[in-house]
Amino acid sequence: GVFLYSHLQQKVRNAEALAQKYKQQQEALSAQLQVVYEHRSRLERSLQKERGEHKKTKEDFLVYKLEAQEALNKEKQDSMNRYGALSSQHKILKNQHDDVKKQLLDLQLQHNSLRLEHRKSLESHSQKLSQLQQERDSEVTSLQDTVFKLREESKLLRKAHQEVHSQLLSAQAQMEEFRQLKEALQKMPGLR
Repeated sequence: GVFLYSHLQQKVRNAEALAQKYKQQQEALSAQLQVVYEHRSRLERSLQKERGEHKKTKEDFLVYKLEAQEALNKEKQDSMNRYGALSSQHKILKNQHDDVKKQLLDLQLQHNSLRLEHRKSLESHSQKLSQLQQERDSEVTSLQDTVFKLREESKLLRKAHQEVHSQLLSAQAQMEEFRQLKEALQKMPGLR
């Protein structure tokens, strides 16, 4: 009986926990549904506003269309007037074009002459540049040889410096030994 009672109590607690869980889910769904309703309400108001603006835009477009048609007719008339003026101006420009064409031919002949001179000058400069490059290459080779010799001398100097340094350390060690020996001898009573 106790076991059955304990088992039933456990089932009741599980049922209460499940009921609490379902209640929380129901509250969450209710809150989400409320948000959806509010969003729908805002969308409906926005749709009404958009319809009103669309209607106003349509009316404005019709007014704009009439004004544009009038402006187009006026522009067409102005274009015809401009075409007449441009036609006469075209004749003047054609005559000027013929004069410019003649000048262009003269300039092309002059250009060909200058291009020939430029080619000769370029060849001369190329020869000078080649000579300067050869001189520079020989100078670079000479400098590289000098740098190599200086590096070799530097290596020899480093080696000599290391030998002198090791000799100095050896001399210091000998001096230290001599000093210790001197102190030991001074401490001996027979030598004092």
